[in-house]
Amino acid sequence: MNFPFYIARRYLFSKSSNNAINIITFIAAIGVFAGAFSLFIVLSGFTGLKDFSLSFSNKYDPDLKVLPESGKTFNFSSEEAQRLQKIEGLQNFSEVIEERVFLNFKSKNKTAYIKGVDENYLQVNQLDSALVIGAWFVPGESQVVIGNTISRELSLGPFDYSGLLEILVPRPGTGQVTDPTNAFNSENAVVSGIYSINEDLDDKFVFSDISFARDLLNLKPNELSALELKLAPTADVELVQQAVRAAIDEPVQIKNRAQLNDALYKMLNTENLAVYLIFTLVLIIALFNVVGSIIMVILDKRENIKTLHSLGATPVQIRNIFFAQGVFMTLLGGVIGLGFSILLVMLQLEYQLVMITPSLAYPVAITFENILIVLLTIGALGTLASWIAASRSKKALG
Repeated sequence: MNFPFYIARRYLFSKSSNNAINIITFIAAIGVFAGAFSLFIVLSGFTGLKDFSLSFSNKYDPDLKVLPESGKTFNFSSEEAQRLQKIEGLQNFSEVIEERVFLNFKSKNKTAYIKGVDENYLQVNQLDSALVIGAWFVPGESQVVIGNTISRELSLGPFDYSGLLEILVPRPGTGQVTDPTNAFNSENAVVSGIYSINEDLDDKFVFSDISFARDLLNLKPNELSALELKLAPTADVELVQQAVRAAIDEPVQIKNRAQLNDALYKMLNTENLAVYLIFTLVLIIALFNVVGSIIMVILDKRENIKTLHSLGATPVQIRNIFFAQGVFMTLLGGVIGLGFSILLVMLQLEYQLVMITPSLAYPVAITFENILIVLLTIGALGTLASWIAASRSKKALG
């Protein structure tokens, strides 16, 4: 066994004759344990909250979304559709029309967005699983599915035949309109279902058949606002993006799920970084105890250090003894703390120890990335602290 490692191991697990040093070493080990434990718990909790937050938007957002490079619509022909169907890794796609509209029901009104979708839409998204009342609209019928917030603000329920929901959109054109009744296109529809995803989406979209939206907006048969794509689980996203761009004649932009929720992802990543830095600072403070513990051991072992030097040990070897002791102490405390934190997170996943509501457990997640982050953070900071403390061994030789 390497000489410095052997001596460091003996010093790590043997008690000092000075009880104060034993207490300081124990406190240092507990500090590293607590730092690693708390860092992984916080990262796991934040990862769980992130996944929980994104799970709502994932029911709505497609894997990829094709949008016009400029303007509101682009042309999509049957030949282009056939080319898309041949792309490897692309499971399905849905044609979509979106536009801002004005809703009117029994003297109550509200602005929203109509989203006309074809029969493939539920193969691309899981929005039908978010329905809380009623059912998905019947294709070809004047039916719509609205959000929970829209339903509440308009006092409108499914299949309410006491009055129809009027959907209005400004007619395209320029100049002044002398007759206000000619300023809008309008269609009446029956609400077939109500969905609930999150507050923003529940207040934003009214889903209809694509032909209903196309008639309302006076669009041509091949005009679309977007294409929403569902990919195979093993698909290469970048290769599919390139193939889709090549299959569509007009210039388009293709966004993935993260790009569609750019602001949300940036906010979550920024919060994750802030939490990591805060608890890393706590860990750095805990590692000051390791520095103090190693320095105290060096002072306590001055006679032993001089003896080892007399027997031929070089200053570098003596320094490496205390450097290795500090690294061993840090890694041992960190690994034990990480192990206990993983166990606690597993218990939360299995037995739901902490609840947000009576029916909702606090979301946590165990990821290899978080385990690696904790180990690298503990290892890097522990190595630095041990090196700073071990450099004091030179003075013990003087």
